[in-house]
Amino acid sequence: MTDYQLRLVAYTPNGGRLGLLPTPLSYEVGWPLNDVSSLTLAYSRYAVGAERLNGPVEVAVEYSVDGGPWVEPLNSRMLRLKRSGDASDQAGARSYTLPGYAWMTRKVLLYRGPVMNEGKRPFSAVSPGAILRTFVDEGQARGACPGLAVNFTASADSAGQPWNTTLTLEVEVGKDLLAILINLAEQGVIDWAMQGRTLRVWNEGTVLGDDLASGPAPVDLRLGRDITEAPDEGTLEDLASAILIEGEDGFSLEVTNAEALTPWGRWESHQRQGGVADAGTATLLGQAALDRVARERLQITRGITLQAARWMPWEHYSPGAHVLAPGADGVMESLRVRQISLTRAQDGELAGNLVLNDRFLEADLRLARRMSGILAGGVASGGSGGDPAPEAGGRVPAAPAGLIVNPLAYVDEYGFARGQITATWSAVTADVAGVAIDVDGYELFARPNETGEVWRMIARTDGSDTTTTYSPLPVGFTYAFKVRATADGTPGEFSDQFVTLIPDDVTPPPVPSTPTLATRLGVIQVTWDGLGAGDVAMPSDFERVKVWMAAAADGPYEVVDELRAAGTVLVTDQPYNQTRWFRLTSVDRRGNESGESGSASIATQPLVNTDLIGKVINGANIVDGSITASDKIVANSITSGLIQALSIQTGHLAANAVQADKIDAGAVTAAKLSATAIDGKTITGAFIRTAASGRRLEFAPPGATFPEMRFIPAGSGTNYTRLRTRDDRFAGEATFEVTSGTNAAVTAASQTTIAAGFMQMQVRDATLTDANGGLMELAESYARYGYFHLPEDEQYFWFDGTGRTRHVGRWWDFTALGPTAGIIAGSLVATPGGPPGSMWISYGATMIGNMGPVAVVRRGVQESDSEDHDPAGDWYCTWSNQTGFRINTDWATSTAYYWWSHRH
Repeated sequence: MTDYQLRLVAYTPNGGRLGLLPTPLSYEVGWPLNDVSSLTLAYSRYAVGAERLNGPVEVAVEYSVDGGPWVEPLNSRMLRLKRSGDASDQAGARSYTLPGYAWMTRKVLLYRGPVMNEGKRPFSAVSPGAILRTFVDEGQARGACPGLAVNFTASADSAGQPWNTTLTLEVEVGKDLLAILINLAEQGVIDWAMQGRTLRVWNEGTVLGDDLASGPAPVDLRLGRDITEAPDEGTLEDLASAILIEGEDGFSLEVTNAEALTPWGRWESHQRQGGVADAGTATLLGQAALDRVARERLQITRGITLQAARWMPWEHYSPGAHVLAPGADGVMESLRVRQISLTRAQDGELAGNLVLNDRFLEADLRLARRMSGILAGGVASGGSGGDPAPEAGGRVPAAPAGLIVNPLAYVDEYGFARGQITATWSAVTADVAGVAIDVDGYELFARPNETGEVWRMIARTDGSDTTTTYSPLPVGFTYAFKVRATADGTPGEFSDQFVTLIPDDVTPPPVPSTPTLATRLGVIQVTWDGLGAGDVAMPSDFERVKVWMAAAADGPYEVVDELRAAGTVLVTDQPYNQTRWFRLTSVDRRGNESGESGSASIATQPLVNTDLIGKVINGANIVDGSITASDKIVANSITSGLIQALSIQTGHLAANAVQADKIDAGAVTAAKLSATAIDGKTITGAFIRTAASGRRLEFAPPGATFPEMRFIPAGSGTNYTRLRTRDDRFAGEATFEVTSGTNAAVTAASQTTIAAGFMQMQVRDATLTDANGGLMELAESYARYGYFHLPEDEQYFWFDGTGRTRHVGRWWDFTALGPTAGIIAGSLVATPGGPPGSMWISYGATMIGNMGPVAVVRRGVQESDSEDHDPAGDWYCTWSNQTGFRINTDWATSTAYYWWSHRH
C-alpha cells in the first residue's frame, strides 16, 4: 500500500517559510489546467498553527510518497484572501478560501502605451512572450506585484524553446494579465502554470501535454486499483445536422453535416454571426459549429484512491497529461487530465477525483480555438451575439419585460434555513425610443417589500444572459425585485417590480431509527443510534429527537426525554412487570418534526421478591437471576433517587471517599443543597448555567478567554448575546464588551465596547471582524458618527477638541429625499426653455419650512473646452418656494446647474 501524504506550509507574503499548518479540520485542493488553482480550508482557531492564518499569508500544498521528500508541485502556492467563521462556535472552526498565486496576476493591468488605436493598445506581429512581458515589466516598474517572477522571454518560452506563434491584436487599456493568460490558453496559443511565485509559460501542448498513455510502461489508471468511481454523463440535447448562419446586411447561408448522428432525422440549429458577409467564412463557421454538435457530449469524472493505487497524482501524472483510463463503458483509452482535485476529510482520509477529456472533446476544443481566432470569440456567442446596431452613445435601454422570480428554501452548511431565488426576464433589444441597441448586461435589484427600504443591486449578468440566481436571503420575508439593462455603461429603465415571499424551510428531518430498549435494576434504558430509518444520516439542521412513551401500543404517547445525538436516556419510576412502549420523532431548527419511528416495548423486572425498604437484603430476598455475575452492581445503577433520605451519613464514609469524578453530572441539584451551602465559598473550575438547554444563562462557559456571561435564546446555543470584560484592549484598564448574535441572513452582528476613555457601538459582519454598518464612537479627544462598510461607501461626521467639524462621504445628487430633508443638493445638464432661458428645479416634495437655495450656472456645456468659448451672459435666481426654485438666463443653450439648498 502506498503512503501518499499532503501537508500545508505557511509563508509570509512574498517572504520566507513560517512553518506547518499541521492540524487542519479538512481541506480540498483543485488544480485545473491553464486556470487558477484553489484551496478551501477548514481550521480551528484553537489548533496549532492557527495564528498563522490570522492575517495575509501564503499556503503551499506539498506532497510526499512513501516517506520521500516533500514536493511543492505546479500551481500549489495559495493566497489566504477570504475567511469566514462564527465567533459563537465553541470549536473555533473557520473556513478559508485560498486561490492560487496566479490569482494575483489580475492585479497587473495594461496601461496606455506610446501608440494607441481607438483606446486600444496594438501588438503587431509579436510573440506571446512579448505581450505577457509587457504586462509584467511595465506593471512591476510601477510597483505592482513585486513578488511575481517570470522565467520566459519575448523570444523563448519557459523551456527555452522559441515561440511558435506570432500574434497581431489590440488589447483594451485596463485589461489584466490573468485575463490575457486564460484567453491565450483558450485560443490554443500557450500553456501556463505557477511554480511557487514564478509564472511559467510554454508553447501549447508541449511541457503540459505529455503522452503518458503510450509506450512500454503507460500510466494506466485501472478500475479497482487506481479508480474507485467512474461516473459518465452524456447528452444528445445539442445534436444538429443543419445550421443556418445569419450575418451582416441580410446575408444567410445553410450548412449541413451528413456525418452527424440523426436518430430522429434532421435537427436544425441557428447562429447569428455579426460581421460575416461572405460565404467562405460563413461555411467555415457553420462546419465548425456542426462538428461540435455531431455526437453525444460526454463528461468523464473518475474517483481515485490514494492508498492502493499504483499511479499517484503529481508523482506520476499532472494536469495536461494524456493517460490511459476507462472511458465510456469502462473501455481503456487515452484521456487528457483536465483537473486534479484532492480532499482531506475530517477523519484525515485522503481522496480525489479527475476530470478527463476524450479525444473528441479535445478535438472540439481545438476547433473552437481556431474559430475563436477568426472572430475573437465569436464561436460560442456568434461574433457580436446580435443584429448589427448603431453604437449606444449614451442611449437609455428600455425596461426589460416579463420579470419572474422563483424563490426556494435551502439549509446551509451550518444548518440554518436560507432563501434562494432564480430570476428570469426577456432580453432588451431597443432603447426607450424603440431604436435597436446592444446591451452590456443586466442588473438585478432587491429590497424587503416595505416602504422606505433601500434597493440593493444583488446580481449582475453579462451580455445576453437573462437569468441569474442569488442567495442567501432571510426566509419568511417578502421581497420586491426589479431589473434593468445597461448599454455602454448607461443604465436603462427598470422593469415592473416582482414581489414574492421567501419561503421557510418546511422539510422535516428523517424519521429516526427504531429505539433499542433494555432494563436493569428497575430502570428502562432507551438507546438511539443517531441515524434515521434505513441508516440515513441526520441533516445539518437536525436539533433533537423526542423520546415518547405509552402504556399501550396505540397510545396515548407522551414525551419523557430528549436526545441531541446518539445516546441513551434512563426512564425510572415505572411499575414492575408493566409493558411500556417507546418511539422517537426528530425535530430540526425550524421546528419541523418528522413522523414517528418504529415502536419497541419492554417491561421492568423487580430486583427482590417483596418490599424490603428499610430492611436488610439477603440472598433469599433477591429474585433468582436478577443480578448476574457479569452485572452485579455497575456504574450508574444506584442513583440518588434509589437511596432513602439520611440513610448514608458522614460516619459511613471514608475520608475523601466522594470526589468530583464520583458525582454524576446533574446529581447535585438545588434541592439537595441547603440555602447557605455555598455562602462565602469560592467556586473554581465551574461552568454555571441556569438550564441544560433552551433559554438560559451561562457563566464562565468552556472556551471563554475572559470573564464572560452568555444569554442564550430558545432553539440553539450557538447564536447568543455575550457580555465580557477584557484586559487586552487598553493597558491597565478593564474593557466591558457586549456582542450580539448574528441576524437571520448571517451577514451582521453588533458590538458595544465601553472603556475608561473610549466607547463604541458598531454593526459588524457575522464574525465581528469587519465593519458592516452604522457606527457611534466616543473618545476623550474626538467623536464620530456614521456608516462603515467598504471604502467607497464610508460616510461619517467627525467632531473633536479643535471646535471644528468635518464630513466624510458623498451627498445625494438631485434625489427626492422627502419634505423633512435638511439639505438637498443636485447637479444637472439641460437646455433652458426660452428665450429668455428658464429652468425650474424641483425638490421632489413640498418641504416643511423655508428653503435657502445657493446655485451656480455654467453656460455652454458643449463649447466649454473650446479656446474661443465666451461664457458671457446674465442669469438670476428669480423665484424660490417650498417646492423648488427658478433660474432665468439670457441664453437658451446647453447649461450645467449646480445647487445646494438648506431648510430653515
